[in-house]
Amino acid sequence: MHQDVSFPPRPLRGVRAVYARQASCPSDFADITVDFEPWEEGITFEVHADLHTRGSITPDELTEYQNAVATGIKEELTALEAKTTVAVAAVLRAVGIHEMDSHAGAFRHAGRLAVRRALILAYGSPPSPKRLPSRPQR
Repeated sequence: MHQDVSFPPRPLRGVRAVYARQASCPSDFADITVDFEPWEEGITFEVHADLHTRGSITPDELTEYQNAVATGIKEELTALEAKTTVAVAAVLRAVGIHEMDSHAGAFRHAGRLAVRRALILAYGSPPSPKRLPSRPQR
């Protein structure tokens, strides 16, 4: 991205990010849907008034997970600020929760993934590394 690029260049709605890792017990699970809207310069995070929640969760846990999503989004976007102008309102529209495997860390990772997916939607995939020529067979 060049210095004169702004994120997001247009509304990016329904960006879904699922962070699921089953390496041990407990596992990690977070499923979010976020809208990225052009806004004033800086990073604004909001929770949609009609937040759709899949799974069973207490209000305190939901608040903790929402804050973790905001942290992940802000961390990922802050890394862009040297390269691009960040002027975004990130609106959390839906969360999916697993009763045993969801925790704040998983939602933080999902927030970071949502930003990465939004960047791909906005600007395309980063270039793939070039393959080295194969060695001739003997």
